[in-house]
Amino acid sequence: MAHATADISTVNYTVSLMAGHHPLTADEGAAAGGQDAGPSPHELLCAALAACTAMRAVRVEVVLHFEGKEARSATRRLRLTGDLDAAQRARLADIAERTPVTLTLKQGVAITTILE
Repeated sequence: MAHATADISTVNYTVSLMAGHHPLTADEGAAAGGQDAGPSPHELLCAALAACTAMRAVRVEVVLHFEGKEARSATRRLRLTGDLDAAQRARLADIAERTPVTLTLKQGVAITTILE
């Protein structure tokens, strides 16, 4: 099971996060009213996909594409180095399509909100 908590600070949009036992900070950029004290929530989503993929490839870049305010797609670019033939490159691309975060995003996740 993965677990995270978030607490808003007294500064607009700056959030203290605990991802497992790792402290992080999230924020919005200045253009969105934040202080840019950390990555935005959408950047953290891109980072999760990139991190999960990079554990199986070399260098990964993820870009989330929006139509208005709605995320519509993501582009993941694998930068492979070394003397790899076409079959090896295809195998790494196939593995990237089956990483845990990739599969979670592709299948979608039901979200239940509980008020306490």
